[in-house]
Amino acid sequence: MEHVAISALGIVATILSTVSLMPQVVRTWRTRSTDDISAAWLLVALAAMGVWIAYGSLINAPAVILVNVLSVFQCGSILFIKVQNMRGKGQAQVTRAQMER
Repeated sequence: MEHVAISALGIVATILSTVSLMPQVVRTWRTRSTDDISAAWLLVALAAMGVWIAYGSLINAPAVILVNVLSVFQCGSILFIKVQNMRGKGQAQVTRAQMER
């Protein structure tokens, strides 16, 4: 019985961890706005997830691997939009500077 409770706890943690980023991912994709999201946080979170994936692989813990792979895709999609927005703002600033000449 103890094994079932431990497994259930792991499943609940996996679901909650995966679902926790989903509202931000959906909001970011809908609004295309990432101004309030730190690029540094995204990079550190992605690095942490990479370490968790390595750890899960070493201890043969599929749940740890799965939740972090899913989270990498979620954070990665936010970072993708963040980079697009940063590039777009850089181009807009160059265009304004060219117009002012």
